[in-house]
Amino acid sequence: MVKDKFNGAIGIMVITALIAYGCGGNEVKDQTAMENINEKVDDGIQRNLVLNPGDNNPRNSEGDFIQLNDGRILFVYSHYYGESSSDHATAYLAGRYSSDKGESWTEADVEILPNEGGMNVMSVSLLRLQNGDIAMFYLRKNDTDDCIPMMRISKDETESWSEPIPCITDKEGYFVLNNDRVIQLEDGRLMLSVARHAGPDMEWSGKGDIFSYYSDDNGQTWQSSEEVPNPEDIVLQEPGVVELEDGSILMFIRSNAGVQCYSYSQDRGETWSEVEKSTLVSPVSPATIERIPSSGDLLAVWNNNLSDDPEISKLRTPLNAAISKDQGKTWEMTKTLEDDPDGWYCYIAMDFVGEDVLLGYCAGNRPAGTGLSVTKVSKVDMDWLYE
Repeated sequence: MVKDKFNGAIGIMVITALIAYGCGGNEVKDQTAMENINEKVDDGIQRNLVLNPGDNNPRNSEGDFIQLNDGRILFVYSHYYGESSSDHATAYLAGRYSSDKGESWTEADVEILPNEGGMNVMSVSLLRLQNGDIAMFYLRKNDTDDCIPMMRISKDETESWSEPIPCITDKEGYFVLNNDRVIQLEDGRLMLSVARHAGPDMEWSGKGDIFSYYSDDNGQTWQSSEEVPNPEDIVLQEPGVVELEDGSILMFIRSNAGVQCYSYSQDRGETWSEVEKSTLVSPVSPATIERIPSSGDLLAVWNNNLSDDPEISKLRTPLNAAISKDQGKTWEMTKTLEDDPDGWYCYIAMDFVGEDVLLGYCAGNRPAGTGLSVTKVSKVDMDWLYE
């Protein structure tokens, strides 16, 4: 998602702001034009939900899933209201529930967090902590130089939330944290990664300064890593992190280098190796990479877009999935999830449910101008991904 007045060749996605004094449970008057479609696209893919824009709802985007103790799945996303679908327009967090492992979804929005930012709240990450609590992360977006990730805790399965805790207190500025981007390491450390694009000591720049932040007390206090070294001066944006089997951390980063870029940490996110280019061919668009619980392999969902035509190579289509059995060095078994040449597929949330994986992602139409305004939820068979 890109800041309107800074749209350009790089097209940077500006992230989120969320928080609200909130409890779930309040049905929203302006309903999203949703469809439970249950469309079987392939032997391994089933499209189950489409959240279309509608009256007083120009955009629905950037969500994440959480599995609740009663068996339901909650999908929380950024529900825009008013007339503008800009990254800086008004939005709150809305939720839909599934009681059948993502096969069907409730038809009415529940307000999870109202808009408490000067601009909006958006791009949620949901995480079940090792102590059983649920953490919700988001960006509170107040201005074009004031956007900070926040965290709230629920001890009652998302019925109510704690007061917000800022995840960045040592710096000021505009920090991008994508949806579905926060992890807890096996030793309990919480970790997220951000790109800073503006601040009191810098002009707005499409090239982000990349950091990780980590907490060893379940999010009550946070510390910053050293900045990720970028000696080739690559344009870096929208990082994410995943813990590898050997305990090291892989940071994957959107870039203008024609691929996703990597950086590694051997000290639990305190310092990072120099940025390097991966084998994941990509336009300037984010990827999502997570560990598959049943195998320990990595699953990537991203735009596998390779073309000699610059007008084609910048597009966020098709949407693909691939598996790495060597901790991200190489990728195989590439599958196509979406392939509309006019589609715009990005900002993927991933949740493993039994033998399937749920994917929530932006899936609008570029010529129609709805690229970031439509969100889909699809259910993908893991056995099919491994074929």
